[in-house]
Amino acid sequence: MSEAKRTGGFSLFALWFGAAVSLAEIMTGSLLAPLGLKQGIIAVLAGHLVGTLIFALVGIIGFRERTPSLISSRLSLGRYGSYPISVFNIIQLLGWTAIMLIQCARSLQALTGSLFGLHSFVLPVLFTGLLVGIWALTTDRGISIVNNVAVALLFFLSLIMLKAVLQGGATVQPVLGSISFGAALELSIIMPLSWMPLISDYTQTARSARGSFFGSFAGYFLGSSFMYLIGLLSALYAGTSDPIGILAKMNMGYSALLIVILATVTTTFLDVYSSVLTTLNLTARFSKNRLILVFTILGTALALYFPMEQYANFLYLIGAFLAPVFSIVIVDYFIFRDDRSHELWNVSGLAAAAVGTVTYYLVLNLNLMIGSTVPSIIVTVGVYLLLRFLRNYMSLRRRETCLTKL
Repeated sequence: MSEAKRTGGFSLFALWFGAAVSLAEIMTGSLLAPLGLKQGIIAVLAGHLVGTLIFALVGIIGFRERTPSLISSRLSLGRYGSYPISVFNIIQLLGWTAIMLIQCARSLQALTGSLFGLHSFVLPVLFTGLLVGIWALTTDRGISIVNNVAVALLFFLSLIMLKAVLQGGATVQPVLGSISFGAALELSIIMPLSWMPLISDYTQTARSARGSFFGSFAGYFLGSSFMYLIGLLSALYAGTSDPIGILAKMNMGYSALLIVILATVTTTFLDVYSSVLTTLNLTARFSKNRLILVFTILGTALALYFPMEQYANFLYLIGAFLAPVFSIVIVDYFIFRDDRSHELWNVSGLAAAAVGTVTYYLVLNLNLMIGSTVPSIIVTVGVYLLLRFLRNYMSLRRRETCLTKL
């Protein structure tokens, strides 16, 4: 790959900042409002620090190996071991595409209703889905420049939104509901983790390891934390956790429409594009552009039926699966420096990840202060180290037995 086609740190910063600036992030941040202002801010920043560090480390693997995320995972899990992650990633990306389009359509429905008297839900879904497909189709044709400009505009509009939030009320209002600090921390960790199967799709073209790590880390940490805080502050100052209702009350007119559309497109095109790259990890039989059209249509169709009341459970499912799996990938790559890409399966790694997933859900019900991701990772790595020791010990014993027989 020529140097001219490599991606600079600022472009990665803009890419991931744009990915983080979305209605889904605002909505998730608003769910933390029952904690209050101080604890909510701590949960947002601490959770994003943990999640984004893991996210950026996975990106370094893609940079060094010059391969997409799912192909990089073969180094640890083996060729077939990467397939379950690929299938899960396609499912979660279709889910995210649907969620983003739903949130966009609901917001546009409220805004166009007040501006033009139009209350359709289906039309905004189809319109935004079309824009997302066009954005994804032009990803390989200099879209980074357009995306950088869009993200800069989006950041400016988000500042206007934050100003409107803070001017909307003089005091913080209590928000009804119940959420533990551990659950709030977990909701902040999960969001960057959800991008782990995607990050190397973009860091593989980075110019340097430093640009790959810090561009991705800073872009997503700042963007996502900012969006969470807007959601948190909106809920506390407006007295509601409904971001759509908040946008409708701000009287921002066309600025709100632009925020909603740009926030959706600059995030959701990544979901569509990366679902294509993930599919190509499974099979190379289809063309990239054809797959972009297929996944855009599937995500748009799913948006008409996705049960949004299961949104929190959808997030927890992502954390339960991806945190253990990628902790194995990180340990193998940075500590053991193993390369299992020529093997079919890493049985020990997959077994440890399964234990980690079970641990995640068990800990989730305990509402620990440290959330579920950190205990899940600790258990996963501990089990993996034990299984590796046992495997090496049994292998040594077999060799000793063979030598004795000789």
